[in-house]
Amino acid sequence: MNSKDKETSQGGIEAASVSDTQASTGASALPKSEDNMKRAAVRQLIEKYYTQLTDGCGKADCANKACASCPGFCYKHIDRNQLAVHAMKLCQEKADLCEQQPKKVAKFPVQETNQGSSSSKSNKPDGDGASTSGHTSSKSIVSEAKIYTRIPEVKFLTLEKMKEIVARCKAQNDWAELIRTVGEVFNNPESLLRSFRKSESKPEIREMPSKVHGEGEGPLSNPIQETCGASTMASASATLSASDIHNEHTLDLDSLREMYSMLMDIPDHPFQGALNHALLVLSNTVDMDLKYHHAYDRDPNYINIFIIVLEIPLLHSPEFIESAFPVFCRALGQLSVKGQAKLAQVWSTFGTDKLRETLQSLQQLITVKVIKEEGQWGRGYHLNDDEGILNATKVMKILFYASIYGGKRDSQALLEEEKKTNDADDSIQNEFLQGAVAHEPKEPYQQKEDPLGKELGVNVLDCREPLIPFEEFVNEPLNEHIDISTDYAYYKTDSDLKFSFVTHNFILTTASKYTSMYFDNRIRMLNERRTSFLHTIVHGGPPMPYLRIRVRRDHVIDDALVALEMVAMDNPGDLKKQLFVEFDGEQGLDEGGVSKEFFQLVVEELFNPDIGMFTYNESTHHFWFNPMSFENDGQFTLIGIVLGLAIYNSCILDIHFPMVVYRKLLGKKGTYDDLHDVDQTIASSLTQLLDYKDDDIADVFMQTFRIGHSDVFGSILSHDLKENGNEIFVTQQNKQEFVDLYADFILNKSIERQFRAFKRGFLMVTNESPFRLLFRPEEVELLVCGSKDLDFFALEEATEYDGGFTKDSASVKNFWQVVHSLSEDQKKKLLQFTTGTDRVPVGGLSKLKLIIARNGPDSDRLPTSHTCFNVLLLPDYCSKEKLQERLLKAITHAKGFGML
Repeated sequence: MNSKDKETSQGGIEAASVSDTQASTGASALPKSEDNMKRAAVRQLIEKYYTQLTDGCGKADCANKACASCPGFCYKHIDRNQLAVHAMKLCQEKADLCEQQPKKVAKFPVQETNQGSSSSKSNKPDGDGASTSGHTSSKSIVSEAKIYTRIPEVKFLTLEKMKEIVARCKAQNDWAELIRTVGEVFNNPESLLRSFRKSESKPEIREMPSKVHGEGEGPLSNPIQETCGASTMASASATLSASDIHNEHTLDLDSLREMYSMLMDIPDHPFQGALNHALLVLSNTVDMDLKYHHAYDRDPNYINIFIIVLEIPLLHSPEFIESAFPVFCRALGQLSVKGQAKLAQVWSTFGTDKLRETLQSLQQLITVKVIKEEGQWGRGYHLNDDEGILNATKVMKILFYASIYGGKRDSQALLEEEKKTNDADDSIQNEFLQGAVAHEPKEPYQQKEDPLGKELGVNVLDCREPLIPFEEFVNEPLNEHIDISTDYAYYKTDSDLKFSFVTHNFILTTASKYTSMYFDNRIRMLNERRTSFLHTIVHGGPPMPYLRIRVRRDHVIDDALVALEMVAMDNPGDLKKQLFVEFDGEQGLDEGGVSKEFFQLVVEELFNPDIGMFTYNESTHHFWFNPMSFENDGQFTLIGIVLGLAIYNSCILDIHFPMVVYRKLLGKKGTYDDLHDVDQTIASSLTQLLDYKDDDIADVFMQTFRIGHSDVFGSILSHDLKENGNEIFVTQQNKQEFVDLYADFILNKSIERQFRAFKRGFLMVTNESPFRLLFRPEEVELLVCGSKDLDFFALEEATEYDGGFTKDSASVKNFWQVVHSLSEDQKKKLLQFTTGTDRVPVGGLSKLKLIIARNGPDSDRLPTSHTCFNVLLLPDYCSKEKLQERLLKAITHAKGFGML
């Protein structure tokens, strides 16, 4: 038997099957023509076993465990190459074949060779007159060999083809053809690349040349059809038109979605198992193509594969979540940043509903993974180490940026203007720091920029209204189980080998991000403390490990601002030390509680309208910078330092700024959209102007580009929004320009000096913090002001007890009954008394670890507290009435600190 006859066309099945079968039957060498016929028959039998293993017989009640249709199928989760081996073994063992076999989908036409005619000519007498009827000529054998060794034409799907297949299957009540088609197309990247193409961009399907194994071609990797590798993918891309590469995408999405809808209408979804298995094979192939063959660089239309798969409506089902979906997410994660950006751009055109469906599938995958492994986290195995979770999060990141890219974003002109302003502010900031006496020169801190956002040219702060609200990307089960300390450690390693949710913080709650920033701040404080001790050892002098501020309660503003000004002028780096506040004449030791009261007293005085640094708007209940303030820049800088120190030291302030202040602190500019929070009257007037559609707008409003405003003394001042503004009337053509310039004057230009000084002081404390990386403006407001939800039932659930009290103690029950009956103002006073501030921490009162400790038996003593540790010392009062009277007196007349 020669070497050509021993080679096969489909994964090396044929040669092995014939030799094994002959060995088992003890057959002697056969004549060459009879040997080839035997080989063909065995090959067909093996194909039947292979089809039975991969696609099944189509019977839902099949009892053959070697059939994929059988509920007890014994070869699940095995790839197709291994199934081919099992098919050969079943053939040797003469195992049972199901009666109802699916029809062959791929049929290869008989080719005539140039060496002779087909088998129809084999009845012609030979040279000595003997007929060769019943025998196969050697020429026909060569032709037959070429039939089975030819590379098959790659399959692809269209809506019309799928409709025909479904119709035939319904008519025959046999879904085997559909099962096989789905399995063969969805396990092959090249097949998907050719499927559901737009009519104007469908590539020409060129017939691939037939080859005989042994003539420079190795065995195919798939027993039925060649799997697309880098070489086949390259050949596919060669047929694509140049316009395909530059289009957003070349898929006929309407047809694709109609096909999925049609499949979902089929009862029991008989194709589900084949699709799940095909996606497993596809994912591994795509993973290799992207990782080693740079598939997207060769063919930008490679992203069609990801679009097609992620449109599958069954991705959220348990079968896919357990197997194919996580593996496919891993493959998608191999896509280059350029490819991810292209995919995000395509997704951004799909609309909110479609993006939300994909997001919900990813959220369900992550939730199932988190809950399934519940109890395992924290014992050397963390959420960050689970490939299924991190790969789904990486895919969600692409979806997150697609939502931003397709949402309402700031104009390019505004972004360029903001960049110029921020660059100027950074230059002034660096000059200020360089002027400090003891400042040590170092490279300016550069905030990390997300590669995908950079490639797309978008930022979270640039989008006011994403396609999907930011809150929908948060996964609550993940946040409940994540170890933030481990995640932060992975972030600081700055290694591609460690995954951190800090760089994927869209999935984190504000409380989780706050905890991550807390770790960063504490580590920075420890580093400053260590540096201080080293300086003491090297240069001598007393150690200064803390930012120590000593103030008189009656002169808290003067003392605080003088102390902070000295630090800022001498060594701004000391502002990053842990704050330690002392009140002159009081014995309180600052473990956090004293600082809380210090900040509260400072804020109360600084935002007093009588000082004139800020104005208060009665309609919005917000403070705004006074453009006519007589205070110098230094005063506003020190207020910025106070705000930065509060965030840096985890203190919540009772500050009522409009949201635009926090946007500006993050580098944005105020626009018309922000004006309503600052001045509702002006905002309402400008809205009426924009809504007016008649051409007589100039006569009705009589408004020019000169506007009037009042100073602190009530005097009316004028300002031209444009040169010679008094001569330019507002018309339908320029009214939008007028509104934009008016808002820019109120929110930016009129307070430019005051806000720049304020921002400079704020950044002196927070410039090296991941503050800008983690938080959006509304989250910054939450950091500064705390939550507005006074949920004391959540506080009751989270409270711990000490000193003999338990949650079932009579005094404890009486305490909570009294608390729940208090007014909102009294509840705030209780918070102030027990924690040092009346503000609710980020995440709500459930995040406040209150401890109620028994402070002796019944007595007339008032309750006391350790505000530094959130400990309430409560005597074991004999009645509810007495407890209420004593508690109300304590929280109403509490002021100052003492040593117990």
